[in-house]
Amino acid sequence: QVQLVESGGGLVQAGGSRRLSCAPSGRTFSNYFMGWFRRAPGKEREFVATINWSGTSTYYANSVKGRFTVSRDNAKNTVYLQMNSLKPADTAVYYCAAARGATIRQDEYDYWGQGTQVTVSS
Repeated sequence: QVQLVESGGGLVQAGGSRRLSCAPSGRTFSNYFMGWFRRAPGKEREFVATINWSGTSTYYANSVKGRFTVSRDNAKNTVYLQMNSLKPADTAVYYCAAARGATIRQDEYDYWGQGTQVTVSS
């Protein structure tokens, strides 16, 4: 069974940094586009960032542009989300997902993780 597993969540103070990891099990995702999404309390899940299969192209939501960086290490079959200058508004459950093409649409992602909680205190 294919599964994506996120890790790295936790409690961080405003202005701090956190790095999330996403490691699939059951198969390799080196030829997939990988995305990060988040769901804040009381809100719908939203797009955060995406990266192409080779790691040479990335795209970010305006709310995180300049603060978050998505990267991948295909040799380790792992995708990362480096989050800097965190704000309380970044508090959410963060999910990684895999898609066959470049997209920010959630319904075009085929595989999803269970999510990892990031809480930013003020």
